[in-house]
Amino acid sequence: MTSPKDQAVAMQRRYYTETAAKYDTMHAGEGDSGPEIVAAVCSLLRMIQPRTLLDVGAGTGRGVSHFRQQFPGISAFGVEPVEALIEQSIAKGLPRGALLRGSGDALPFPDASFDVVCSFAILHHVHEPNRVVKEMLRVARKAVVIVDSNRFAQGSWPMRFVKLALYKTGLWGLVNYLKTGGKGYLITEGDGLAYSYSVYDSFDCLAEGSSRLLLLSANPQSPKSWFYPLLTSEGILVAALKGDD
Repeated sequence: MTSPKDQAVAMQRRYYTETAAKYDTMHAGEGDSGPEIVAAVCSLLRMIQPRTLLDVGAGTGRGVSHFRQQFPGISAFGVEPVEALIEQSIAKGLPRGALLRGSGDALPFPDASFDVVCSFAILHHVHEPNRVVKEMLRVARKAVVIVDSNRFAQGSWPMRFVKLALYKTGLWGLVNYLKTGGKGYLITEGDGLAYSYSVYDSFDCLAEGSSRLLLLSANPQSPKSWFYPLLTSEGILVAALKGDD
């Protein structure tokens, strides 16, 4: 019998298979495609100077293509579980083999295989995002870069404080269970199946696996509050730097 988790995975992959031809248009401005995020990630890469890079949940390979163009000396690859998206990457000009079929929670690579391992707007689609984060940390030699959502900055200011309090008291899981009718996720036409996620859910995991953490707002805004970016930025870029790099 198929578990609810496996059913959710199948549902999400079916959604991406059916929308593969429209993927780039539907997700324009998300994850790695926003100009501020592109500039910030490229600046980080220039600081880290990686020779190898892996994009987890690479979609149609838009990020892999961009990094190959911006850094001609870099060996950039992606992992993507949906075959239809991999085929779209080939149709858009990436060579076959640039994107490999695989899942983020079981990356098919030895420890420290890539200098930098990144993911863009995929963790809020994963039932257990920290399993993916741990795999990214395992495979990365120098750094892990994540751009994803932050539930604590969504909604009115009173609601942001309420969500943070519920999370800190361990009650958010129950509230979200009731809110989603026991499924744990919501389904929208533009984003498919998505879970309530904040990069801060992965903070401890990232901190444990790195020597330094950098957190930047993925939204163009001025840091006018002490709660920046926790309660002010709906999207956050996190760079977990390993060792002395």
